[in-house]
Amino acid sequence: MSEEPPTPAWKQPRALPQQSLPQVAGLLVVVLALPLFLVAGWPLSGWGAGAVLWVGFEAMSWFLVRVRGGTGNLAPAGVAGFLKLFRALVVMAVVLALVASDKWVGLAAALTYAAAYTANLGLSLVAYYSGPSAGTSGAHS
Repeated sequence: MSEEPPTPAWKQPRALPQQSLPQVAGLLVVVLALPLFLVAGWPLSGWGAGAVLWVGFEAMSWFLVRVRGGTGNLAPAGVAGFLKLFRALVVMAVVLALVASDKWVGLAAALTYAAAYTANLGLSLVAYYSGPSAGTSGAHS
């Protein structure tokens, strides 16, 4: 009899990991970008806009997780999904408005937000795929 190969990690359902480390990493990227902006002479208003977008949407995500948790109601999950899509539209609209007024401020805001988002997403993916499969108690299967 032949044994079936193990299911790849990306096809196994996983338990949701804690999001605090990815959020802290994103915030750390935003904070560390400030000295870079100061030294390079880049527009601080662009850094500020990117930082406000990042912190604002992370605060909204944190709030949604608290509202959704433990209610047994699917409506908060739908609202969270809609707001994730809405988030991208708002960021794009703000960056485009900034680019229309000053291309360097818009670019600075986009780079600040993108760097923080990338750090958060990267650590979130690592935490998700290195975590336990759904239904297990922490041991890798």
